[in-house]
Amino acid sequence: MERMTRRGAGALALGGMAALAGCSAKDPLGARPTELGAFQLVSPIVVTDSMKKIPPSRDATGAEWEAALTDELRRRFGRQQGGRDYYIAIAVDGYSLAPPGIPIVLAPKSILVVTANLWTAAPQEKVLGPTQLSVFEGADGLVLGTGLIKDAEAQRVTLARNMARRIERWMLESPEVLGLPG
Repeated sequence: MERMTRRGAGALALGGMAALAGCSAKDPLGARPTELGAFQLVSPIVVTDSMKKIPPSRDATGAEWEAALTDELRRRFGRQQGGRDYYIAIAVDGYSLAPPGIPIVLAPKSILVVTANLWTAAPQEKVLGPTQLSVFEGADGLVLGTGLIKDAEAQRVTLARNMARRIERWMLESPEVLGLPG
């Protein structure tokens, strides 16, 4: 059996990293929504007034975060037709969008931190929160770091999608609020 050369080992390692880059958890748009009982989204409310950038990070404006999170919250929760109107209100506390790094040596990760509240529309009453929630991008940046394989917009969309899923899990931790059996 032949010995592997350094060049061959390097190529094999890069191939393995590329394979890992494709292992992120997908959020299929066509999947059946999770049952959320009486929940029906009136509107997401996203504020970024106190948002902080966590270094090292690429820049992102409050308007960019508001748009990404509003879109993902509407996409995830807009299909719910439970009959009782709710508002999901989140304040973006902090974020880090991974800049390009040095593979394996320096692979910064992207993170999003928010404070979430759930309100009924009529009567207007806070039923959950405030609760601080955080998410990372996921396995797609495990070795390479997402800064090398995604631009800032793609990172924002992934973080917003992961946050919408995290908010759903947070809501399901209190099923009685949604009229679900405990």
